[in-house]
Amino acid sequence: MNSALDPAAAARTVIWGGLLLGLVLGAVGQATRFCVRGAIDDWVRLRQPGRLVSWLIAIAVAAVAVQALVGLQLFDARRTVAWGSSFMWLSALAGGVVFGFGMILAGGCPQRSLVKAGSGDLKALVTLVVTSIAALMTLRGAFAGWRVDYLDRWNLALATPQDIGSIAATALPLPAAAFRWIAVVAVLAVAAYAAWRHRAQLKRGHWLGGIAVGLLVPLAFLLTGTIGFIPEHPETLEAAWMGTQSRRPEGLSFAAPLAHSLDLLTLWSDKSTVASFGVLLALGVLAGSFASARLRGDFRLLSFDSPRELLSHLAGSVMMGFGGITALGCSFGQGLTGLALLSLGSIFAVAGIVAGAVLAIRWRTHGAAMAGGRAALREARSLR
Repeated sequence: MNSALDPAAAARTVIWGGLLLGLVLGAVGQATRFCVRGAIDDWVRLRQPGRLVSWLIAIAVAAVAVQALVGLQLFDARRTVAWGSSFMWLSALAGGVVFGFGMILAGGCPQRSLVKAGSGDLKALVTLVVTSIAALMTLRGAFAGWRVDYLDRWNLALATPQDIGSIAATALPLPAAAFRWIAVVAVLAVAAYAAWRHRAQLKRGHWLGGIAVGLLVPLAFLLTGTIGFIPEHPETLEAAWMGTQSRRPEGLSFAAPLAHSLDLLTLWSDKSTVASFGVLLALGVLAGSFASARLRGDFRLLSFDSPRELLSHLAGSVMMGFGGITALGCSFGQGLTGLALLSLGSIFAVAGIVAGAVLAIRWRTHGAAMAGGRAALREARSLR
């Protein structure tokens, strides 16, 4: 885990490496339409399994690779947020529900909104701006008090990291690593079964998207947790992870990085506010999607069709900003990176995200049916 770079060089490598990972993620996301929000919506409304299976493949690939890195001690997973010993179960669950509901209203999670904005979707650009503001307000603004006073205080102090392997090892006579690999095999089995069952409906893009996105998760940890790791910082004489906002190993996540991006843009002249891995990752997704859309001829300027659509995106964006920070991660931060780390908090957050998304889909479907019924009734009356 020792870095051969000095702190400044390590920080630069991590930051520009984040841009490179973002470019790849943006291009892959644009070309394959990889989207967690879309995966849930496709399955619930249309029973189309393609993007859902792609998400499961990404989780399985990421879990295998990340746990291999953990087993080889290539980075200290105990220092990640997902393995923290403070289990904020209510924040994870409630934040997930709010985030999941919001991403349906807004037409995409932060990662997908970056991809869509890069492809010319001005609705997604508005979503990103409002989500960034709401996320910053939840970190340390008007929403922070609600988060801390009513949600974060409901937490359990664990004696171990909150990965399911460490927790299981406290109750059963097997090492934590063994439980982790049992869980990884279970994830692989679920993904393999889903891929086999729906193989006739899977396209090349579903496979490519799932595998490529899944591989980016361990690469992010190699970058931030290994290359950016300084065993003894010359100024503090303590271990340090350079180039990340949290000063910890970081994976793919977009809720907090959007808030930090807004910080950087509005406080540009403040020398203490600097670019970080997450900020450049988000910028890379935007740029990668733009390049892919231009090359593929998919770039189209799109805007809102009605005030109602604008209001839906605004409400969903606020919910995503609040929910993503409260749950300690978005559909990528928890729904991919956190699950690859086998974090119990991530499982709670993803359960909330899925529940919130399904609730929003059902609510919108019911609302559309009611609106259609009222329109039919008005038409019938007009013909009398």
